[in-house]
Amino acid sequence: MGLNNPKTHWGWGIFVSFAGFFKPILAGNELKSAQEIWEAALGELQLQVNKPNYDTWLKDTSGISYKEDVFVIGVPNVFIAEWLRSRLHSLIKRTLTSITGKTIDVQFAIRALSQDICPTPAHQADGGISARLKEPITPAFRLNSKYNFDSFVVGECNRLAYAAALEISEDPGNKYNPLYIYGDTGTGKTHLLHAIGHTAKAKGFRILLASAEQFTNQFVIALKNNKIDDFHRKFRSADFLLVDDIQFLSGKTQTQECLLYIFNDLYENNCQMVMTSDRPPKAISSVTKKLKSRLEWGLIADLEMPDLETRLAILRVKARQLNASLPPDVLRFLATQFQHNTRELEGALTRVVTYSRLSGTKVDMHLTTQSLADIIPQDSRYETKFTPKRIMTTIANYYDIDLEGLTGKRRDKKSVLARQITMYLLREQNHCSLAEIGKILGGRDHTTIIHGYDKIVAELDVNPQIRDSIKEIRQKLNPKRT
Repeated sequence: MGLNNPKTHWGWGIFVSFAGFFKPILAGNELKSAQEIWEAALGELQLQVNKPNYDTWLKDTSGISYKEDVFVIGVPNVFIAEWLRSRLHSLIKRTLTSITGKTIDVQFAIRALSQDICPTPAHQADGGISARLKEPITPAFRLNSKYNFDSFVVGECNRLAYAAALEISEDPGNKYNPLYIYGDTGTGKTHLLHAIGHTAKAKGFRILLASAEQFTNQFVIALKNNKIDDFHRKFRSADFLLVDDIQFLSGKTQTQECLLYIFNDLYENNCQMVMTSDRPPKAISSVTKKLKSRLEWGLIADLEMPDLETRLAILRVKARQLNASLPPDVLRFLATQFQHNTRELEGALTRVVTYSRLSGTKVDMHLTTQSLADIIPQDSRYETKFTPKRIMTTIANYYDIDLEGLTGKRRDKKSVLARQITMYLLREQNHCSLAEIGKILGGRDHTTIIHGYDKIVAELDVNPQIRDSIKEIRQKLNPKRT
């Protein structure tokens, strides 16, 4: 739902414009392999589907062959092949067609453990599936080798969650059980989950890692095959149970009951459990009281959006992983433009690097703005327009006070109002974290920032003078906009 709606997904703008770049390149300089084409396609698809669907259905796929306009994608099993065929086939086909500049026929083939391809393709001419669904109930949920503690960038936004994750990896089941990590999309929850798994596995512990969607799918398969006892036995045998995106169990009563039984057994046996979500347990709707209370037993650690310095550090780590060298002005430009989550940030970096390699052009600001032209509006491409200093100076001038009136301790009505509007615009305009806003405004704590932000949000509903003032300030910030 929403994949084709430009109002809900900005991926289509990327898809169409970026395709215009790929066509001339592929026409004169054919990519080396199907895998290289598929990696470029995955970079596009990652920005067009949500994280749970990408991680569950696309992450473990590969490009197998590309001959006579037929592109074969390798998938781990029939279950994934069927899901991709029925849900994402048309989007994948359009993505590959745009990248190659040719009309592509997409087929899925089951990739055996040896990485060989089963001779019967999963996507047949009649639109059916090459085999009936007989998925084993004990799949190997794989750890991502890139997600470890060494590659996790620590900042004020994630220090508590990082420290707790490291501690339970060293001493499982005794301190924080379960460890519940929550935060917005792209703040590092899955990274920490996999890092815990890597450390535990290296110490010889038995781990089971699954997204809530994978857990649910395997539970349904077990029910259909009358093997629910085997399913329970498998999950109860774990020393570490790691469940990602637990909020997706909302409304799935049977799956919640199953997880509750497994939880109780593991807890009694001192086995460590780690859950991640995009919200705290109390905020997950349609979850049984018993399961919700279990999720609150241990430590609840939140992840905030990374500040500018943390975003820069993330980009440097990601660039090293891609074996790419980017100049400081490009890194700072990306860190300033992509503040919502690290997935967008890393996706933008990957796109710039891919653009550079396919075109044979060195990364600089010109290439960067070219490759991101359809993502970043023309009038928002230069960070000087929306730097904190620019916002603060504009507000100070509007209220006829100096900058110290915003960062200092003045309590007169005009300074307090200007300071709260600064908090609001730094949050809304620049998407700064609470900690970052507090630091910018003279070291104020996050509760003060929340109060100031909420105060302006409430006033906007009832006070037309505040609405007009913010509108005028925004016009002064960006006078070219009408």
